[in-house]
Amino acid sequence: MRKGVIDLGTNTFNLLIADVADHDFQIVHTEKSGVALGMGGINRSIIVSDAIDRALHALCHFKKVCDQYTVQSIRAIGTSAIRDASNAAEFSELVKKETGIPIEIVSGKQEAELIYHGVKCTFQFTIPAVIMDIGGGSTEFIFADQKGIRDLVSLNIGVSRIFQEFVFNDPMTDADISVVEEWLEKQANGFFDQKEEDCLIGASGSFETFYELIYSTPFPASTKAVELNTDLLLDSLDKIICSTQQERDENEWIIPIRKKMAPIAAIKTRWIIRKLKSTKILISPYSLKEGALMT
Repeated sequence: MRKGVIDLGTNTFNLLIADVADHDFQIVHTEKSGVALGMGGINRSIIVSDAIDRALHALCHFKKVCDQYTVQSIRAIGTSAIRDASNAAEFSELVKKETGIPIEIVSGKQEAELIYHGVKCTFQFTIPAVIMDIGGGSTEFIFADQKGIRDLVSLNIGVSRIFQEFVFNDPMTDADISVVEEWLEKQANGFFDQKEEDCLIGASGSFETFYELIYSTPFPASTKAVELNTDLLLDSLDKIICSTQQERDENEWIIPIRKKMAPIAAIKTRWIIRKLKSTKILISPYSLKEGALMT
């Protein structure tokens, strides 16, 4: 059966089309659109009109692509910006009216579980690991081993929320970095206390950008998790955090939607690596979309 999955992220909408059979799938087409759904309203729990227009434009295009590929069913997953919006129902109704696509709004826990099922396609958890999925509205952490999920949390610490919550210098100062790290600690509310995990798996997204910045080459088309050199990653994170907006604008390896918020994603990644004392870093090419295909 040919299925389409759309991850309606706070920053980016991602489309995946795949042929699914016998608990396996073959990817047919993928594409993304930098919609910035949460821009201007996520910290007020609303989707603003400009963002709704961008979302409709992207989803109308995605629907045409699905029709061209003769997709038999489309599953659109609404995450942080949508689930927290006071006008989520109105937005969903408008999308259904304009595109025919129903939106399935998931909780943070459900989102984390879908991410786990996606990552599990690329990593068998022969050793315990923690998955980190950096989103615009939320960030999910899933602790898992061979027996399955041990613990999980979805925190409203997405890069778009932080970007809109504070005013930072360009480049960020030590004081700016401290503000973000202290805010992350407050939002985590002790969840990571007494936790350590040697292996950290970044779920696609920002982690693929980190890979491309380190190696100046596109992230490999792989169905398995790819290991990163931890020292190279930490050095790259430091450079991103200290970079100027102009430097990021001129960097071909940072996609447009991430150019403004890359330092925030880097701070958050460095923060969790230090907190969990992780020494082994992997990147999974799969995340929520692939998990939605398999469940």
